Amino acid sequence: MLLSKLVCERTKEAPQDAKIKSHILLSRAGFIKQVAVGIYSMTTPCQKMSCKIQKIIREEMDALDGQEVLFPVVMPREIWELSDRYNTIGSEMVRFKDRNNRDMLLGMTHEEAAVHLANHIVSSYAQLPMMIYQIQTKFRDEARSRGGLIRVREFTMKDAYSFHESKEDLEKYYYRVYDAYYRIFKRIGLKNFIDIKSDSGMMGGSIAHEFMLLTEVGEDSIVLCNNCDYRANMEVAEGKINTPSVQEQPLELVFTGEDKTIDEVCARLKKSKEESCKAVVFAVKGNSEEVVIAFIRGDLEVNEAKLKKILGKEIVPYDGGVSEAVACGNIGPYELDKSIITVYDKSLERVDSLVIGANKAEYHYVGFNFSRDLPNAKFNDIAKVRGGDRCPVCGGKLRVENGIEIGNIFQLGTKYTKSMGMTVHGADGGEFNPIMGCYGIGVGRAIASVAQEASDDKGLSLPMSIAPWQVHICPLRLDDRNVNKKAYALYQKLTKAGVDVLFDDRSAAAGVKFNDADLMGMPIRIVVSPKSLATDEVEITVRKSGESNKVAYKDAVKSVKAIIKSQLDELNA
Repeated sequence: MLLSKLVCERTKEAPQDAKIKSHILLSRAGFIKQVAVGIYSMTTPCQKMSCKIQKIIREEMDALDGQEVLFPVVMPREIWELSDRYNTIGSEMVRFKDRNNRDMLLGMTHEEAAVHLANHIVSSYAQLPMMIYQIQTKFRDEARSRGGLIRVREFTMKDAYSFHESKEDLEKYYYRVYDAYYRIFKRIGLKNFIDIKSDSGMMGGSIAHEFMLLTEVGEDSIVLCNNCDYRANMEVAEGKINTPSVQEQPLELVFTGEDKTIDEVCARLKKSKEESCKAVVFAVKGNSEEVVIAFIRGDLEVNEAKLKKILGKEIVPYDGGVSEAVACGNIGPYELDKSIITVYDKSLERVDSLVIGANKAEYHYVGFNFSRDLPNAKFNDIAKVRGGDRCPVCGGKLRVENGIEIGNIFQLGTKYTKSMGMTVHGADGGEFNPIMGCYGIGVGRAIASVAQEASDDKGLSLPMSIAPWQVHICPLRLDDRNVNKKAYALYQKLTKAGVDVLFDDRSAAAGVKFNDADLMGMPIRIVVSPKSLATDEVEITVRKSGESNKVAYKDAVKSVKAIIKSQLDELNA
């Protein structure tokens, strides 16, 4: 590819909204161009990266006996109503009417389409297990688009769906995909990634894992143990906390005036926050009169994902203000209106003396004890884990890091096959609902993750396996006949040898060419100049290490192919 003809404009400045390194570098290198919020065009280099990532994904999915299919972008309302997701998914799903006034939607995920297809093809247990996958563009009207390709509204994704006769068979296959995901991410050049247990969310199912790239710019919080292999997404992470040592006291009503926050009340009563009970108020989504109050120790925060899972309902922050049932700022579990849904965190279970709201303005109770004053209370883990809490496995110290989700896998069970009426004939002559697994990888997010990790202060430093071009030739002084002849001849030899080559045929200064080469990040740079050709040599530089060597011109192709092989072998090891 001649750089002068390439549809890719490099710039010195990044877009004003670009705050994350991957967004800045992909924009400056001309790989992406924003069309609207969360919607990007990919230029030739980025599209070549995408195709190479997709090729690796296909190889790994095919090795699992996966069969590639293509589901429709647009689907009718009816099949999503069968799974009960048409109305439960919010405004992130785009709904519209076609010219015949039928309700349609844009696919943001394809469980329903997968079951619809399988239901018309699979009729016997003898056809199982079966896995189908696609790589397709989807649209999700994401409310918080950010970071270039990290969180977008339109995205290309590989999603796969497997069907099984038994839970044991699903589990066996699930961990084959788990291993394949490690191979995929290593082959595309990612290094600092892990898998974690996660919440299945709107996908449903029981067991789920996310694959996370650990990076300070990630928006997901990951809990890890410093002492053992425990790791989990904040949404499902558990931690152990110390229980304050306080003596049981009689329940006593005390005046607290206008003090309402935990800090204010505890300061007035000379109590620590660990000795207090905090009330966090929510309403069930779509029904503001259905109030949910989560009670938790005063020094902790409620994990909304855990709370939603316990309730089995979507919730939103309560904004009803002060009412007869909810005296905001003075809410407590004692003699609370029974119409209110209450959930109690485990952190309150063994505290012998607590400060709680009295459910009337200007008053709190001290000395509250759950086992004595509310003996029927049931406790659940709804707390958000903090750095420094103890590991639930080994008791070691937990830490919290940030990460970018690069892939996910779910054991869905029969959530979709049962609701959509998919049955197959079993070996015993009866019928059963196949058990499903679901497996996703975002291709654009993989590009952004590589750019985030494989880069330096000069620009991108792309892995050999997915770089748009493996070699970037920078001839200096193309007006020199010898340079012109030898540079073009080398370009042709490398191309003929099967090497992807980008050739800078511009008459630009050396500094401009080198800056562009560093910014775009191809793994190998070859400089052909009058100085190097004076000794019949070229200069070969490896981008990621910066190592530079003079190589005889006649050995350049051989040397390049050796570097390519070495780097690919390292990625594929």
